[in-house]
Amino acid sequence: MNSFVYNAEDESATAVLGAALAEVLPDGTTVALCGTLGAGKTRLAQAIAEAVGIDRRDVLSPTFVLIQEHHGRRSIYHIDAYRVRDEDEFEALGPEEYFEGDGLVLVEWADRVAACLPSERIEIRIEVTGPNSRRFELIPIGQRYATVIERLAKVVGDHRSHP
Repeated sequence: MNSFVYNAEDESATAVLGAALAEVLPDGTTVALCGTLGAGKTRLAQAIAEAVGIDRRDVLSPTFVLIQEHHGRRSIYHIDAYRVRDEDEFEALGPEEYFEGDGLVLVEWADRVAACLPSERIEIRIEVTGPNSRRFELIPIGQRYATVIERLAKVVGDHRSHP
């Protein structure tokens, strides 16, 4: 599967996607979140965190801190590249320590630092389609994640049929 498109009509549908991602993403996955300001990058990160036992209110846009660590049933490292001036500044944050770890690494504004990201990752492009609706395109980058996207499509379908 080359990519998977998920249309969320509202925030509860985004929560379904987040729960499915928390279920299928293997340890050590980097997720590159791309989208305009207000597209829903942080909301999706909150949904993933909530699904692993982290209070979603603790998961804020890390724009000013740049990297936030959250620990639940799984560890989540939430990185924001919005205020990073260039790839050198991003590298100075030491992201490779997180990329090589066992947690899930969620990188907001990942398109700004794409060359610094692991060669194998999942890219999620988020598009605003209405006041509360979003279109998520999930693209596996590298061989490791092709089957993960297939599993995700099945799990999202299962979540929808068994709320």
